Amino acid sequence: MEVTGVLWFVLYLNMEVFIVKRVADILRTCCDEYPRCDTLAGMKNEKIRNVAIIAHVDHGKTSLVNELLKQGGVFRANQEVTDRVMDNNAIERERGITILSKNASCMYGDVKINIVDTPGHADFGGEVERVLKMVDGVLLVIDSFEGPMPQTRFVLQKSLELGHKVIVVVNKIDRKDARLSEVHDEVLELFLELDASAEQLDSPFVYASAREGVATHDMNITPVDFKPLFEKIIDYIPAPEADSNAPFAMLASSTEANDFLGKLAVGKIERGRITANMPLKIINFHNADKNVSFRVTNLFLFDGLGKVAVTEATAGDIVCIAGATEAQIGDTICDKSVEDALPFVNISAPSIEMTFSINNGPFAGKEGKFCTSRHLKDRLEKAAIKDLSLKVLATDSADAFRVLGRGEMHISILVENMRRDGYEFMVSVPKVLYKTIDGVECEPIDRVFIDVPADNIGAVMSEMGSRKGELVTMDSGEVRTKAEFLVPSRGLLGYKSKFMTDTRGNGIMNSLFERYEPYKGHIRKRDFGALIAHEQGEAVPYGLFYAQERGKLIITPGTAVYAGMVVGQNPAGMDITVNVCKKKQLTNIRSAGADDSLKLVPIKPMSLEECIEFLDDDELLEVTPKNLRIRKVILDHGKRIRERR
Repeated sequence: MEVTGVLWFVLYLNMEVFIVKRVADILRTCCDEYPRCDTLAGMKNEKIRNVAIIAHVDHGKTSLVNELLKQGGVFRANQEVTDRVMDNNAIERERGITILSKNASCMYGDVKINIVDTPGHADFGGEVERVLKMVDGVLLVIDSFEGPMPQTRFVLQKSLELGHKVIVVVNKIDRKDARLSEVHDEVLELFLELDASAEQLDSPFVYASAREGVATHDMNITPVDFKPLFEKIIDYIPAPEADSNAPFAMLASSTEANDFLGKLAVGKIERGRITANMPLKIINFHNADKNVSFRVTNLFLFDGLGKVAVTEATAGDIVCIAGATEAQIGDTICDKSVEDALPFVNISAPSIEMTFSINNGPFAGKEGKFCTSRHLKDRLEKAAIKDLSLKVLATDSADAFRVLGRGEMHISILVENMRRDGYEFMVSVPKVLYKTIDGVECEPIDRVFIDVPADNIGAVMSEMGSRKGELVTMDSGEVRTKAEFLVPSRGLLGYKSKFMTDTRGNGIMNSLFERYEPYKGHIRKRDFGALIAHEQGEAVPYGLFYAQERGKLIITPGTAVYAGMVVGQNPAGMDITVNVCKKKQLTNIRSAGADDSLKLVPIKPMSLEECIEFLDDDELLEVTPKNLRIRKVILDHGKRIRERR
């Protein structure tokens, strides 16, 4: 009986093994015949859409995001919503532009739409390039009158290279001068110029007014709300791949600072799942052999304009991870079993450089909180980690650093942020970066697009000619004239203020890097000289009155000055030393109203960008939290004369 029981038990085990193998064979056959049934790979997270909003500056991109969030249920029905709610940075609100990419989300039905708002200015193109890895499609916003502009071309090209689906949103259809059919054709021509695929050429068009909060597929149908745009996002933008059973891997596309949790790494989960308290590692973007282990302390998902703490997230989600204090943009955050880093986008190279150095003037250390070279070096290196378009290089001096960026505005925003943080330092005149190609020194060439009143085109043409510009096309109208030029990048440095003066503030100028060409020859940077203070002291009305006869002043009475400090412009084109601290000699003769004739010409304080444009090769800009001072590199008048000789 015992032997019979053992035999029956063995037979039972064999049947179990046979059934398990048979079921496995059936499942394997089904997966081979129907690969979409494989739950381990190839699935999509249909509850999520990740989309970036890209556009040229002032085409209504941030307003569109506002309305998407509003109609996506982010705000209460009675909530007062400020304009450009995503531009929460102080400088962004002051200047009315988007500088940093930001994340938000909204719901449409049961689908979560993760939205990435990007800058529209060409100088911040690096912000656009790095966040495009987080999304699966883009909304290309285009003004219904202006049509495709330089930054439109740049961001669209990057999106097409990554194979993203594109929804073209023709915005501002409520404009009286809207050119809908012409803009539609111009966009298609741009797609062809950028070698778009057949599928990308069939990108859908949506016509919208972000200000009114309406959108439509057909202009013959009166738009009511943003429902057509939401539906097009759900139908056309692909859901993210969701291989949730693979080892976890995520690309750090952005970082944020939190006062309580430290650094937060932001990115889209490429595969796998992540949970709070999960052990992970960081593969360094610059050195794949450098791995740093850490443990997830907190995990967040984007919810509306804020974040919500979660215990788990899966492939396709855009998450914030706390605990990855060593993570930098471009690093791969992954499971410890993963060996290879995820690919990152190629960030376009910088085009200009400026030298940052410690302040060594007579007023050094009086107004700033951080004044040493160590403070300056640490702050610049932190900026370069957050902004991959920014490069910081050492110089022969321990007190100076080369900072490479994408444009004057790109670096000026860094200068302004450091100034507001309490740093005191000096910056040099911007210079373009040259390249040696086939043994020939080459310089960057920009394609410049201008739109000016017809009466002002002569002054602009003359100025472009003096800056080695070549006219490419011109479209002359009765009211306004449009033209394209190929101009050396160094020829555009400091030209913005002159352009606005020549066009009486009615001109529009945009530029985009085109290519490198052989050096074009000498270009005179400015056609005026400087009025230079003779001695240290306080500017007084008497001294300023006689100094203004020599040129245009840039300081007011009561301004503290020192020898070698620039106090004005000399239209004669040469540098002149003036004594703005000179006081009227006292006499024993009194005359009522003797000083009433000293009338000073009112001046407009110069902004940071205007000060940078003012600089010549032998000048520096002293930046402190309280003041901006233009000065000569050599302060002593005698030494300057000898150096010039």
